[in-house]
Amino acid sequence: MFRNRVTEMLGVDIPIVQAPMGWIARAQLASAVSNAGAMGIIETSSGELDVIKDEIRKMRDLTDKPFGVNIAQAFVRDPSIADFVVDQGIKFVTTSAGSPTKYTEPLKAAGLTVFHVVPTLRGALKAVEAGVDGLIVEGGEGGGFKNPRPVASMVLLPLVRSKVDVPIVAAGGMVDGATMAAAFALGAEGVQMGTRMVSSAESPVHANWKQAIVDAAETDTVFLNQHTSPALRALRTARTDALEFDHESNAMALFGKAMDLYFGGDMEAAIALGGQVAGRIDEIRPVADIIRTTAEECLDTLSKLADRYLADQPLSTT
Repeated sequence: MFRNRVTEMLGVDIPIVQAPMGWIARAQLASAVSNAGAMGIIETSSGELDVIKDEIRKMRDLTDKPFGVNIAQAFVRDPSIADFVVDQGIKFVTTSAGSPTKYTEPLKAAGLTVFHVVPTLRGALKAVEAGVDGLIVEGGEGGGFKNPRPVASMVLLPLVRSKVDVPIVAAGGMVDGATMAAAFALGAEGVQMGTRMVSSAESPVHANWKQAIVDAAETDTVFLNQHTSPALRALRTARTDALEFDHESNAMALFGKAMDLYFGGDMEAAIALGGQVAGRIDEIRPVADIIRTTAEECLDTLSKLADRYLADQPLSTT
């Protein structure tokens, strides 16, 4: 269905990458993504490397398709994390929440393909200079940990594309085939989905969180910690409402009891991370259905645009 640098580098049929959400991006979800022909990712931001090793082992039982691992540098304190990833036999890694100069060289020397997550043009140029194979360009409308000065995908994607030649995976605002086609038009060769995957049937989070995403309007996220780093985009709850205009407290210090939210379903126990695309998600669907329909709709959208705007145009003579 697709053939570009992202599919070739990652060895996947469909250039969709699942975001590496802490405690969520584990074998249950990631294997469903990989089995659907896209790229499942195992997180390490939880810091539970013994558990992560078991999750990687489970992945190999659940899928024979490619999958990757994320290194979220700000949240993993183990200095040997790169060695850990290499030792697991991983071939694709995304690095984030830190400098691309820290792990790119040793990971590439071990034969891994490395994509770095960037929220700005400056970060993209630094990553390319560090030798990454590709970029995940993350717009500020996406959920989770963010740059305190967010830039929307419609601005950031074409800006980065105009300055670099490496493959780009677009993140932030990606939820269906139409947004995937738009990302391709702006210079991406793949997309990353986070909030859409959190709300999927195979996501391990409590049903209350999934339903909160389904019920959310497009205005039902808040941007926290803009005065410090990392900033956060989260679903609007009583807890996050109270922090939205608090420019003194660090929301990370007030994050709460994550497990009570993630798996206990108490939406006020902690900060429920999520992107603005929550306002466009209206049902909980299986991962395979999400990926299949996204891919089909993307190609259909691109085809219809070509038919509508190019079919009757004369061929250029220049």
